[in-house]
Amino acid sequence: MILEYTATVDADMTGANGIAFRRARVEDANTIARHRESMFRDMGYHDGAHLHSMRHRFLPWVEAKLRSGDYLGWLAVDEDDRAVAGAGLWLMEWPPHMVSSGSRRGNILNVYTEPAFRRQGLARSLVEAALHACKVNNVDFVILHTSKEGRRLYEQLGFEAGNEMQIRV
Repeated sequence: MILEYTATVDADMTGANGIAFRRARVEDANTIARHRESMFRDMGYHDGAHLHSMRHRFLPWVEAKLRSGDYLGWLAVDEDDRAVAGAGLWLMEWPPHMVSSGSRRGNILNVYTEPAFRRQGLARSLVEAALHACKVNNVDFVILHTSKEGRRLYEQLGFEAGNEMQIRV
C-alpha cells in the first residue's frame, strides 16, 4: 500500500558541502543492502560469510518493500549521486494497540553514514525525513533499534527506551 506524501518529503533537497538528499528508489536497493552490511560490520559483526548471507537475503526483501511502498528510504548523495548516508522506514502492518491509533507502525532501520561523512548531521536529517513521513501519514508510533553510537542522536530526537524484550529461538 503506497501512502500519499507531501512534496517536502519527496522533494530532492541540497544540504551543506554539496550533499543532496533524495528519496530512495528500487534501483537503490543494492546501496541500501551495502549500507546495511556496513552498519552491522561497524557494530561489531565480523563474520564475513554471515554478513554476505544477510545482505543476499535482504536484497529481494527490500526491493519488494520499495516497490510496494512498505519501505521508504532516503539517501544523502554527493555530486556524483553516490550515496554517502541513508535511512529507511518500514511501514509495518500492526494490530489495534493501546499505544497507537493507526494500523501501521513505523520502524526506522538501516541508518548508516559512510565514515568520511559522519558528524555532519546527515543521519539526523534522514531520520527527521522519516519521522516527517510518519507524521503526514498518521503513523503515530515509531520504533527503532540503535547501536551504542546512535543512541544519543535518537534520544535527542525524542526516542525513549521501551519495554520490548526478545528471545532467540
